[in-house]
Amino acid sequence: MSSETAFVPLSIAVLTISDSRTLADDRSGNTLAERIEAAGHRLADRAIVPDDVEAIRARVSGWIADPRVDVVITTGGTGFTGRDVTPEAVEPLFEKRMEGFSTVFHMVSFGKIGTSTLQSRATAGVANSTYVFCLPGSPGACRDGWDEILVHQLDIRHKPCNFVEILPRLDEHLKRGKLRAPAGGATG
Repeated sequence: MSSETAFVPLSIAVLTISDSRTLADDRSGNTLAERIEAAGHRLADRAIVPDDVEAIRARVSGWIADPRVDVVITTGGTGFTGRDVTPEAVEPLFEKRMEGFSTVFHMVSFGKIGTSTLQSRATAGVANSTYVFCLPGSPGACRDGWDEILVHQLDIRHKPCNFVEILPRLDEHLKRGKLRAPAGGATG
């Protein structure tokens, strides 16, 4: 990381997809919320919705429509059971898919759980100039996704490149910007 560039806090919303969790026992959502705030970012919002395509899509759509939300991270619903529908709910919202996220997530996960990583359909993309990352529902997967990937890519000081420095340019085609880098900060 470069010490010359000032940290840029992002506003990150966390969505837990579960038919059985509440905020009181949402270990995966808690894991993400704690790490987001410990890294210096703002927890923009947090919610739990059932494993239902319409409920998931509605909550994510609301956040990507909100110019105050830079990033959405979901946890849960990325497996193969009949109730696992997060990719089906979220991927149609993507303007651009982030194929590399799934690849890197599986590389990290393989080192920890071996071939069981095949049971995850972790995905990511850009939707309405907002980054969206869909992680599995276990606290371990949330730790791996945050600690090994997102904490770095959501930090403007991470070199050689990161998602923060290109965030103001995600909507160039719309001629409006969500995030402005501080004076002297990199903009990509």
